[in-house]
Amino acid sequence: MRHICRLVSVLAAMLLSTGVAFPADPNWPATLVIGTASPGGTYFTYGEGLAKILTRELGIPVSARATEGPVQNIALLEKGEIQLAFATLGVALQAWNGTGAGSQGKPFREMRALFPMYDTPFQLVVMHGSIIQSVADLAGKRIGSGPQGGTTATYMPEMLKALKIEAPLIYGDWADLAQQLRTGALDALAVAAGVPFPSFLDLETNGKLRFLNVTAQQIAVLRLTHPELQLSTVPPGIYASLPTPYQTVGLFNFAVGRMDLPDNLVYAILDAVFSHQDELIGTHPAATETVPANFTRNMFLPFHNGADRWYRNHAAGGTEQGD
Repeated sequence: MRHICRLVSVLAAMLLSTGVAFPADPNWPATLVIGTASPGGTYFTYGEGLAKILTRELGIPVSARATEGPVQNIALLEKGEIQLAFATLGVALQAWNGTGAGSQGKPFREMRALFPMYDTPFQLVVMHGSIIQSVADLAGKRIGSGPQGGTTATYMPEMLKALKIEAPLIYGDWADLAQQLRTGALDALAVAAGVPFPSFLDLETNGKLRFLNVTAQQIAVLRLTHPELQLSTVPPGIYASLPTPYQTVGLFNFAVGRMDLPDNLVYAILDAVFSHQDELIGTHPAATETVPANFTRNMFLPFHNGADRWYRNHAAGGTEQGD
């Protein structure tokens, strides 16, 4: 018996010395998976940073899964294949109402809002030497639009239709599409993502980009056809190729989770995210907008009970923990 006790003590000391944590509640799932998007995009980078924070703070393995983006994320969440996901509110609204791609008219109601992430501006770019000078010049040009399950691929066909522009859209991973733009296989990239967009930064290592101006009239048309679109601005200096503000439209991103996640787990997730925002910003600067006050950007999606308790408690300045 003495030997068993000594062995247990040694194992415990070894685990503590290596920084291995244990889940705070035995009712929590053994692992968590976050649905992100394709490599080369903001979701993927942000998700990898978040997974590291949550793994450490929750004491359970959390992994970031590469996906095609919000449409697939919500579908995977609905089926229970992942527990956490990233989604733009426009795509989430379509899925909630059963009008989005892949929903086949069935409302997806398993998701609950957790915490705000950042704004997603629509950005249209070409290489600096391109003959394309305006959004109207995109007619007939090859436009990379990301994975088919992403926000860009969901919105861009309807946005081009609203602007009366006909152009072929090419889908794929952002890193691959960026390479095709660099080699001339594509004429432009249309991207809805948090800034700075990693693939744009990669492109700028070998040359400058040109951001195609979205006119005030075009913005008005887009917001009329898609009221969920908001005014959005990419600040100057975010990219070396952008010396002035870039005015466009955008959607806000939220982390969502399955409604059956334990309330105290969700509470702990929000605690970890907001307590380590500086670390998340180090992963990607878009996380500067990952602050509690931005929970108001969600106007329709129900918050998870654990998230609701966190916001109510911290708005009141309390210290109550999740149940």
